[in-house]
Amino acid sequence: MIQLKDKVTIVTGCSSGIGLATSELFIEQGALVFGIDINAPPENLTKQEGFAYGSFNLLDPSSPEKIVEACVEKFGRVDVVLNIAGARDNFAGLDKVDLDTWNRVMTVNVTVPAMLSKHAVERFRKQESGGSIVNVSSKAGLSGAIAGTAYTASKHAIIGLTKNTAWRFRNEDIRCNAICPGGFDTGGTSSFDKSKIDADNMAELGPVHSLHKSAKGRASPLKAAELLAFLSSPQAAQINGAIVPIDNAWSCI
Repeated sequence: MIQLKDKVTIVTGCSSGIGLATSELFIEQGALVFGIDINAPPENLTKQEGFAYGSFNLLDPSSPEKIVEACVEKFGRVDVVLNIAGARDNFAGLDKVDLDTWNRVMTVNVTVPAMLSKHAVERFRKQESGGSIVNVSSKAGLSGAIAGTAYTASKHAIIGLTKNTAWRFRNEDIRCNAICPGGFDTGGTSSFDKSKIDADNMAELGPVHSLHKSAKGRASPLKAAELLAFLSSPQAAQINGAIVPIDNAWSCI
């Protein structure tokens, strides 16, 4: 049985996809969830006992520190940080990516997890109770193939951040791991401006996705949430610095 009861957990990107599924699962397991998103989560989540919502714009450099402060003000502590929120780049290749897109993706996907983790580590140390950080990278963090240039670079970077963090704080009972989802049905492309999508790159996406999709179709975000729950729990106490693919063997090719 995964033990998450009363674990105060910061979840970024709580209003949709993997972040929403994770928030719901952690609440079910008895955790106290401080959900972060610029968009409000569904009403059925906000009504849950043990859930608090914080509206933050992750492009604001002050947000990471304020998020940790707000969580402590609400729940008194922080035990787990789940860096799930992510930004996409319309699959643009290096020849088509613009600087604004590059900076936006790098800020949300790398800078925010780094700074949020930094302030969480400070809190873990004050509490003298250790803590767990789990970052969401991607299949794109394990290869350089069909995803957009900025997105791919950011997801590689988060793996480096994860390993460095795990090693540096290994003797303080502070763990840091990452998962690499691939082929999940998160609705993440529904908000794309289709006029800006790199059509040449997108043309190669379908055939590659078909290589790993199971007979049941694309994976539910709940499967990623279950992995995040395990890695956050005391049952994973010896797992530190791990990069865990969850992609139906896509990363094997």
